[in-house]
Amino acid sequence: MSVLDREAIIAPVSFNRWLIPPAALAIHLSIGQAYAFSVFKNPLAEHFGMGEGGDVAIGWIFSLAIAMLGISSAIGGTWVERAGPRKSMVVAGTFWVVGFFVSTIGISTGQLWLVYVGYGVIGGIGLGIGYISPVSTLMKWFPDRPGLATGLAIMGFGGGALIASPASNALMSFYGGGPDNLADGITMTFLTLAVLYLVVIAMGAFVIRLPHPDWKPQGFDPEKATAKPMQTTGSVSANQALKTPQFWFLWVVLFTNVTAGIGILESASPMVQSSFGITAVAAGGYVGLLSLTNMGGRFVWSTVSDYIGRKNIYLVYLGVGAGLYVLIASLGSQSLALFVVSTLIILSFYGGGFSTVPAYLKDLFGVYQVGAIHGRLLTAWSAAGVAGPLLVNSIVESSRTGGGEGFELYRLSLFIMAGILGVGLISNILIRPVSEKHFADPAMVSQRREADRQAASEAAGTREQSTASAGGVHRTVAIVLTVFVVASLLYGLTETAIRAAALFIG
Repeated sequence: MSVLDREAIIAPVSFNRWLIPPAALAIHLSIGQAYAFSVFKNPLAEHFGMGEGGDVAIGWIFSLAIAMLGISSAIGGTWVERAGPRKSMVVAGTFWVVGFFVSTIGISTGQLWLVYVGYGVIGGIGLGIGYISPVSTLMKWFPDRPGLATGLAIMGFGGGALIASPASNALMSFYGGGPDNLADGITMTFLTLAVLYLVVIAMGAFVIRLPHPDWKPQGFDPEKATAKPMQTTGSVSANQALKTPQFWFLWVVLFTNVTAGIGILESASPMVQSSFGITAVAAGGYVGLLSLTNMGGRFVWSTVSDYIGRKNIYLVYLGVGAGLYVLIASLGSQSLALFVVSTLIILSFYGGGFSTVPAYLKDLFGVYQVGAIHGRLLTAWSAAGVAGPLLVNSIVESSRTGGGEGFELYRLSLFIMAGILGVGLISNILIRPVSEKHFADPAMVSQRREADRQAASEAAGTREQSTASAGGVHRTVAIVLTVFVVASLLYGLTETAIRAAALFIG
């Protein structure tokens, strides 16, 4: 049995589940750097000697990475469930770090195509596998609070940008010799990030564990937990889930929520500058606030869903979100405060939609192969990542050609985003509990549980001679990882607050 195998990481019954969230955050904070890729756009364009077309050419690197995220998570989801979180985190980390190394070679040799291959393709595969690796594991550790569990994990993906954005700028400035020479420091910055992410993801993979089949939270009654509306009492396989209308309704829900969120993210800085005449520095503070609410919404709204239900929280995301888009499109140009507050709420719903959907899937299809089902649902993210920016940019360009300026460039796209959320709202309303005809054979599900129980029993005998030392090392690494995660998030939050202050003080 390899130390990477699923059977090798089944924890004893007395294991402390709060050691697991830092492991999940470790990989999501690392791969969440993708959301901060925009800090590399200008330095890369300058490094490769590009003119006005540089934004498009460099922008395709990020688009390719997001496309590969959806493809790899859909294809690799079933394997992730079978292999377990440690092996999948190691594989994801390997792709992610190798992607940075290959990109470093491309940058240093002036070969842009290597950056496409490295960050876009290889790194994108790491994004997809890494995104889904810890999510189902956390839901198994927190069956009493699946929304909180997925919020903790996926919050890290949003938080990764808060950390990586200021850190990357600081590294480029350090290696390049100052803030005016960022392009000169981009090679060493990519190399430094690769080494850092290698260490952090390796620590997370070491700490991660699966719960023992006989483990359950103190005071938790599974029978009562499955008695809530929309929660299934059976288990549905990934292949069978694709045959249910619930999966496709939820695909539309995720697609519309992401498309509408990207409608703000894609044009946030130019929209607020052209509409209200604020400075680029202040616009940067606004973008920082959007990142903050994106991250916070992933934890807060997903946790709230544990109390009011997944379907109800999506009624809020989609219904209130559509109303806010109409409000912004109608009156947003008249008040900066109204515009900022409304868009911040929309972005919190955008983040909450990402973190709540795994728990929604768990309610509908059970925890049996929820990671694999989640991976296939993320194709909606890839589709929205293309559709959202294409739609907004096309409308803005058309409006500009027709003589539009300022807020008028964006007004039509805001109304359209409200309509898109309306489609998602209807889709969410149509979701009903999954029919029992789609349930997997209980004997097949229990077979996996018995295999885990047997593996845990065998591992227990192996641990007897080294339990104290092994447990001590594991606990120490988990604590170190926790301190690193908390310190990194505090750094990102502090830097964001400093930049956001410019929105109000000019």
